[in-house]
Amino acid sequence: MSDTLHIVGGGMAGSEAAWQAANMGVNVVIHEMRPKVETFAHRTGHLAEMVCSNSFRSDDDEQNAVGLLHWEMRAGGGVIMATADAHKLPAGGALAVDRDPFAEAVTAQLKAHPRISVSYEEITTLPREGQWIISTGPLTSGALAEAIRAETGAEALAFFDAIAPIVYFESIDMDHAWRQSRYDKGETEEERTAYINCPMTREQYEAFIDALLAADKTEFHDGETATYFDGCLPIEVMAERGRETLRHGPMKPVGLTNPHDPDVKPWAVVQLRRDNALGTLYNIVGFQTKMKYGAQTDVFKMIPGLQNASFARLGGIHRNTFINSPTLLDDQMRLKSRPNIRFAGQITGVEGYVESASMGLLAGRMAAGEMRGRPVSAPPATTAMGALITHITGGADAKTFQPMNVNFGLFPPVDGVKGGRRGRKDRYKAYTDRAKADWTGWLAQQGLDAA
Repeated sequence: MSDTLHIVGGGMAGSEAAWQAANMGVNVVIHEMRPKVETFAHRTGHLAEMVCSNSFRSDDDEQNAVGLLHWEMRAGGGVIMATADAHKLPAGGALAVDRDPFAEAVTAQLKAHPRISVSYEEITTLPREGQWIISTGPLTSGALAEAIRAETGAEALAFFDAIAPIVYFESIDMDHAWRQSRYDKGETEEERTAYINCPMTREQYEAFIDALLAADKTEFHDGETATYFDGCLPIEVMAERGRETLRHGPMKPVGLTNPHDPDVKPWAVVQLRRDNALGTLYNIVGFQTKMKYGAQTDVFKMIPGLQNASFARLGGIHRNTFINSPTLLDDQMRLKSRPNIRFAGQITGVEGYVESASMGLLAGRMAAGEMRGRPVSAPPATTAMGALITHITGGADAKTFQPMNVNFGLFPPVDGVKGGRRGRKDRYKAYTDRAKADWTGWLAQQGLDAA
């Protein structure tokens, strides 16, 4: 049996899988096609590059399933979470990071590990020999995607991901905008003022919606259908669902008071979040878009405070592929028809940076355990990672399988805990308390130190 684990794709999942397996005493080669083969969304050749948002979302490990996933990854010695913590930016109750230094640091740590090497090449087939993890994510190369389709005998499902624009801070008019996190969340003043807010009157909002609906959008290629993951809907698609949709979504005005005009409640608010440690770049929160570039600048400059905005990056849209994991994978994340191959990350049908990295953590541990003759079981379904892997490897309905963020709806109910909205706070705390105890117990059972 080969003593080397091969990982295809050096994104969040591939990076975490490599780190975990190497720390269990297995030699790892990461096969990364960038920068030789470029993608629409990536800008660098760094491992773990953040291509969409710079946020890992909520860091609340008592009341939020994403925050609980953060906690489990930290407890499991995850390189992604440790590096995110080291490059944290103020973001209220969320965990946002300085994206370029984060990716550079992950890359440096992996390359410095004595058991990890990186090979910059495109893998175009599914190997029949050796132990492999496919973690190529949403932008799997065309040749490899075709090889996966040929092996699985089914068309890979597809949806579209959109990217939000980034604005230069110096071009934001702070005479109109102000700093405040929603509901003043955060333990420090920096956290409580982590977001820049741009208010709109009702008339400005209605004009913005009109322009958004009328703007030129990117057209799809023949045979492509515009199916989106609900957590990453373009703003114009949200607007098409109803004129009030954005005002109750990313532009909701609740929990915010405009110090320039404190007695007037804004009809809608556009928020921007810091995108780098220097504070020179801000991304427009929730403003993923498929508008054409010229239309974007015209429409976004209608936002009060952004009338003179200069953009470091405009938004865009790209195809995202994933496999029907409940049909194709076993409970060890192995391809049933080729058990020497595991899948991990977003290509398995989880959605989000942390969810992808967590599936990399499990795939790396499972592959290394198998190679060392010490099989690693899946964690209990009562944990965040256990709930996710249970969902994608059989818990979900294969006929309606779609990308999924971690959420408490994936967890087995806690006996004796009150249901409904009024009992939600106690119920979520019960979920997270149980998960932490079960995750800690699972880690202790594995005995996964390197040889």
